[in-house]
Amino acid sequence: MSETRIDHDRLFKELLSTFFEEFVLLFFPHVHEQIDFHYLSFLSEEVLTDVTAGEKHRVDLLVETKLRGEDGLIVVHIEHQSYIQSSFSERMFIYFSRLFQKHRRRILPIAIFSYDAIRDEPSSFTVAFPFLTVLDFRFLTVELSKLPWRTYIRHDNPVAAALLSKMGYNEEEKVEVKKEFLRMLVRLELDEARQRLLFGFFETYLRLSEEEEVRLRNEVKTMEEKEAAKVMELIVSYEQKGMEKGMEKGMEKGMEKGMEKGMEKAKLDVAKRMLAKGFDADTIHELTGLPLETIEQLKP
Repeated sequence: MSETRIDHDRLFKELLSTFFEEFVLLFFPHVHEQIDFHYLSFLSEEVLTDVTAGEKHRVDLLVETKLRGEDGLIVVHIEHQSYIQSSFSERMFIYFSRLFQKHRRRILPIAIFSYDAIRDEPSSFTVAFPFLTVLDFRFLTVELSKLPWRTYIRHDNPVAAALLSKMGYNEEEKVEVKKEFLRMLVRLELDEARQRLLFGFFETYLRLSEEEEVRLRNEVKTMEEKEAAKVMELIVSYEQKGMEKGMEKGMEKGMEKGMEKGMEKAKLDVAKRMLAKGFDADTIHELTGLPLETIEQLKP
């Protein structure tokens, strides 16, 4: 998947602004105790200019809250670039100092490293002489690729569920990671909008092949009956949403060559994809409205 096609900033901002308290509780429980989440607002985007480097940087997330009863800010920077930046900690300090200059209140800085590479990232910026430490700036960090994903499936936390897709799993574990994500989603019992947000985030970063999707469904069938039914219902629900999008595209194309023909082609295309992913004919008939005979003919 091409890096340029993914709007990382938008995805992470949407996830963290929707589940900000859950994010803090998951990674920084000691910080969570100090924040009054009744006072929480997301400030407008800040653009900081680095005159020396001739660059402009946007602050990913700036949250106004109360820290121990006193007004404060939390700044979250999400780092997606996979190449090593020796100046990253310096850049974090510049973000902090510019924001402090403007707002003049306590600021808690957090950096999230979301790329796939594994390495030791800085969490401080120091200016020192042999005789004096002038500056010792520190910030909190989350290095997603270093996190053991199996540890986080025990958390009934929506941020943990979404970020399984960015944690340290290998190719052989992808099917199991998605299975555990779906189980977490079922346990969370979120409203449809928030559920779709998590599903969309997860699928952006961890997408299974058709063969892996078949393996996933086979593994779901081995779960306890009630849980398996709920997980399969979730899978079918999102397949149906994908089908509806496919039908909409088919209808748009069909406007030029006949709407009915376009809709029929869209249904057939969706049915073929669902067959390849292991869906049975009755389920496909229910979702697409295609005759069972037609669905049988589509089987390889």
